[in-house]
Amino acid sequence: MKSIKRIFIFLWVAAAFFCAAATAEEVDNPHSASLAAVRAGNLQKLKDLVEKHGANVNSRNRPGESLLLMSIKAGHKDMANYLLDKGANIDTPNTSKVTPLMAAAFNGDVDMVEKLLAKNADIHALDQLKKSAMVYAAGNGHTEVVSRLLTAGVDVNARYKNELTALMWAAGSGHEQTVLLLLNRGADASLTDDRGKTALKMADEAGHLAAKKMLEQRSR
Repeated sequence: MKSIKRIFIFLWVAAAFFCAAATAEEVDNPHSASLAAVRAGNLQKLKDLVEKHGANVNSRNRPGESLLLMSIKAGHKDMANYLLDKGANIDTPNTSKVTPLMAAAFNGDVDMVEKLLAKNADIHALDQLKKSAMVYAAGNGHTEVVSRLLTAGVDVNARYKNELTALMWAAGSGHEQTVLLLLNRGADASLTDDRGKTALKMADEAGHLAAKKMLEQRSR
């Protein structure tokens, strides 16, 4: 009976030791714990790590994604807002040079784009593919985001890789509402890319009839 009792005591002590070790590890390494909290979308856990255990709000994972960028890409708006309130760096790019503003523009997250712009996010930054927030917004047909980027100071006729413009990206992808907005904001439909193609030509070749018709009407 005594030997059985000793075994139970040993098991209880061992379990307590491992639980304590796990807790200590989590507290001792708030960096990895904060990354895990964002991946899990656990805002309360992130708050606890930042406010009680000193986790850095600018922690980054191996691909160089900050907690803010991770949150925006995953659509965790409450978490992204919390990190912004805590002073997270708004322009920290990952190893592919993608910034939080680019991620928000790609997702069409108008509210997050506005918050980043209000904090003076870099509207001219380019990723390793030479794409900007405007390119991602126009190419995905996020018209409201395009509008806000233009208001923030992005040149409506800015040239990107291969001499493409936002209008060409929108037309080639068939986003007629974005095409209309860009035209109304002064986009030049006569510009050509490095192959000599206009936005109209791109819309035509891709079979986007509505965008093509809209551009034809503006070309008359």
